[in-house]
Amino acid sequence: MKTSVLFFGQLIEIIGAKQLELEGHTDIQSLITMLHQQYPLLKQSKYVIAINQEVISHNRKLEENSVVAFMPPFSGG
Repeated sequence: MKTSVLFFGQLIEIIGAKQLELEGHTDIQSLITMLHQQYPLLKQSKYVIAINQEVISHNRKLEENSVVAFMPPFSGG
């Protein structure tokens, strides 16, 4: 299963890329676990996750060609 993962703000510096193409993750938790193992600084960072432009707050299944975005916290004003 192919997933596009996008990063924004200071998270780009941690990952070293704006986008990764990953395979083999069936849910968001397995994706997060892998990213935290590969990029330990990500685990220490605060971020919001969206799947296909919908912000999520708990584990969700990923579908083929899902787009997952890791975004730093933001506030309106």
